[in-house]
Parts: sequence; structure tokens; C-alpha cells
Amino acid sequence: MPLTSSVSEDGKVVTIAVSGRFDFNLHREFREAYEQAPAEGVRYVVDLAGTEYIDSSALGMLLLLRERAGGDQADVEIRNCSPEIKRILTISNFHHLFKIS
Repeated sequence: MPLTSSVSEDGKVVTIAVSGRFDFNLHREFREAYEQAPAEGVRYVVDLAGTEYIDSSALGMLLLLRERAGGDQADVEIRNCSPEIKRILTISNFHHLFKIS
């Protein structure tokens, strides 16, 4: 399964894990994963440990998640990026918009 999501017991942390290709084919699943949580007061973690490829549509999906999570007040962390994906996120200036670890 290329995308899995889970919500912490207290409902305050939504973790979305993507494996393989993070591209437009995951658009619907990715949106459904974050729409299950309340729009405010939730911390989001996008775990890219198993992600091999990311394209511009995935960057757009991350921006939509950030917007839903509160824009500039959003608490969204992108974690476990490969060096290549981290480079793409940095070139796209996503390190100014997200916590990247």
C-alpha cells in the first residue's frame, strides 16, 4: 500500500506515510488521509521514509495540506526524507514552509 495514515489516540497527531512514488496517483488518498482530522489543532507528520520519488503534484498536495492545517500557523513536519527528496524540498523552498527532518 503506497499510503497509510494513522491518528494518535488523543486525535491530535495525524501521520501520513508514503512509500514508493509520491505523485498525482496518490492525490485522492492523500487528501482523504488529512481530511479525516479536524481542520484546526492538529499536528501533521508526513513520513517519507519509504518514498523513492516525488514530483510537482506531490509538492502541491503538501501545500494543500499546509493550507488545511492553518497556513502560516500550520504544524506540519515532513520527516525521514532521502537526501534526494530533501534536496527537491530545499530547492522548492519548502524548508521555509515546513519542518523538515
